[in-house]
Amino acid sequence: MTQQEIEKIFEEVGAVITNSHIVYTSGKHGTAYINKDAVYPHTEKISALCGEIADRFVSEKPEAVVAPALGGIILSQWIAHHLTEKLGYPVYGVYAEKTDSDGFVIKRGYDELIRGKKVLLAEDVLTTGGSIKKVVEVTRAIGATILGVVALCNRGDISTADIGNVPRLDALLNISLDSWDETDCPMCAQGVPINTAVGKGKEFLAKKQVS
Repeated sequence: MTQQEIEKIFEEVGAVITNSHIVYTSGKHGTAYINKDAVYPHTEKISALCGEIADRFVSEKPEAVVAPALGGIILSQWIAHHLTEKLGYPVYGVYAEKTDSDGFVIKRGYDELIRGKKVLLAEDVLTTGGSIKKVVEVTRAIGATILGVVALCNRGDISTADIGNVPRLDALLNISLDSWDETDCPMCAQGVPINTAVGKGKEFLAKKQVS
């Protein structure tokens, strides 16, 4: 797929939101949002995007794809499906789950499936890289070999060093978007309403009401 074709898919499903007051998972505020949840219901389109990801890593012969839950589950399944077709052997699609302490764990027997395997890690949107870095750490602790990390969108200028010095980082979209701490947010200063439809705006406002 060309870059133009990739961008067209995101645009067609309304996944790129601009000129809005967004609260990101990191807690920072910004004016734009990549709504990966707008892509997931369109199976033909997410399949095409994951097929492109598989093409980029097929030469490294992954044996499994690991992604953080929840949205990453869809990515791990589709990428593993396309890799299985291209490589001619079963490629596992598994996921890591959040713990109560805000970490990640690979369980349900998936840890044994990927132990000693060559693994590709997948994420939907990279903002701070915090979540996928934790998945990198638990995957390494199991004894899997990480080939690289791939994302639908890198919107935080994240580098391999930011996520545990993985061998390779690739993204279908690379977008630089401004973000600010709440105290420095110009939209907060101007009283611009927070978008509660996407991102963490609803949770942010709920906490404000409690405090």
